Amino acid sequence: MSQIGFSAEKYIEEQSKYILERINHGGGERLYLEFGGKLVQDKHAMRVLPGFDENAKIKLLQKMKDQAEIIICIYSGDIMTSKTRQDFGITYDLEVLRLIDVFRKYDLMINSVVVTRYEDNSPAVDKFINRLERRGIKTYRHRFTKGYPTDVETIVSEEGYGANPYIEVTRPLAVVTGPGGGSGKLATCLSQLYHEYRRGRKVRYAKFETFPVWNMPLKHPVNIAYEAATADLKDVNMIDSFHLEAYGEKAVNYNRDLEVFPVVKRIIEKITGEEAEYKSPTDMGVNRVGFAITDDDVVREASCQEIIRRYMIAECDFKKGKIRHDTLERIKLFMDDLSLTVEDRKVVVPAREYAEKKKNCDDRYANVVVMAIEMDDGTIITGRSSRRMVAAAAAVLNAIKYLCGMADELHLIQPSILKSIQELKTDVLGSEKTSLNCEEILTALTISAATNPSAEAVLAKLPSLRGCRAHCTAILSDKDETTLKALGIDVTSDPEYITNNLYYS
Repeated sequence: MSQIGFSAEKYIEEQSKYILERINHGGGERLYLEFGGKLVQDKHAMRVLPGFDENAKIKLLQKMKDQAEIIICIYSGDIMTSKTRQDFGITYDLEVLRLIDVFRKYDLMINSVVVTRYEDNSPAVDKFINRLERRGIKTYRHRFTKGYPTDVETIVSEEGYGANPYIEVTRPLAVVTGPGGGSGKLATCLSQLYHEYRRGRKVRYAKFETFPVWNMPLKHPVNIAYEAATADLKDVNMIDSFHLEAYGEKAVNYNRDLEVFPVVKRIIEKITGEEAEYKSPTDMGVNRVGFAITDDDVVREASCQEIIRRYMIAECDFKKGKIRHDTLERIKLFMDDLSLTVEDRKVVVPAREYAEKKKNCDDRYANVVVMAIEMDDGTIITGRSSRRMVAAAAAVLNAIKYLCGMADELHLIQPSILKSIQELKTDVLGSEKTSLNCEEILTALTISAATNPSAEAVLAKLPSLRGCRAHCTAILSDKDETTLKALGIDVTSDPEYITNNLYYS
């Protein structure tokens, strides 16, 4: 689990140099840089490229903070459907708020938020805009571009991009980002190019997309893992035919970029009145991630594990009614192409076997749930549900006991404390659940640490669980899932509910 296959230092050096070259090339007044993927806490890249710094991209921008300002785009439909960022379990509108806070932490200038494809009579969207504006965040509404995608004459006119308000930008690098794919970043960049040229300013556009990796094979697991991550968007990796024709070199891109490139090229030429500087969608990119891979075998294995992880999450999301069956089937095809099974995730079999063993030995354990955690040294630690605590809490406790060399049987929290918390939940707060969740157990452990040196020692080991993989034999509660993610534990679940209850499940 601790093997490294990617050099974060080389990546930052190579990438920052290349972006600066693109900013300074061509003598333009400003570069609009479309940032795809996650600008901060890029967990996907960190998982498929062991050694990748999840905040590498924002650190790049921090080095150029005096030159850069940030525009955040969010598609209005994602607000209305409460689309969720999987890594954090928060909706895209909340992700925008989180991004603003993070960018400020890195001392980066926030220009504004753009709500794309805005439509009238959208109360949830208007509420979001009001929330931002009342906190001093400049917000713009961009509607669907008239004539898009085929009528370039209308697109590049006052009826098309001209109908959008101009976003006032003052610095040479305008970074256009969003909480996820389909946020309207490209449309915002092109709209700005139109307005800038109308004002007599020569500006340029470029794209920073981490995946797919353009200079790696089409069917490399890293690139397939990207398709699995965007299965709901139906992204398909393809050979960039424009690049092959122009340079005789194979490069990997994805369907949306390839489909839109001829239109984007014509739009840019119409706006600038000149031949486009780019001959392919790959030309538009500034991504150098492929040059920082140091061990291809490590990266391949990590990417295969990510595909399995995405499939198991999709199974649970399908059970919850969050995704369509075709999305699940799409990821299953990637599994089949690489001859992967869920059992290839090392923690799955031990969790299932332990649960089956408990169920077979005693009827009291008919509904037992088990979680298994793979420690950094490869050891598998398990924990099961009980009347006192859920499986996730038991597994986390056992894992940090293991790190301290303590036996599973050692009680770190007095039973009286657990009983008091349970009584508070049921008798005072009216909860239907008596078993304590992961956060409640860790809170109790923190209280015990004030008087119990063993509890204090165990509590100090919690950060060591970051990056560990885990698997649970039943769907986790939202609370436990959030807590485990906060601990940095990469967790999956079997697509089974603990009970048949629909609300108290």
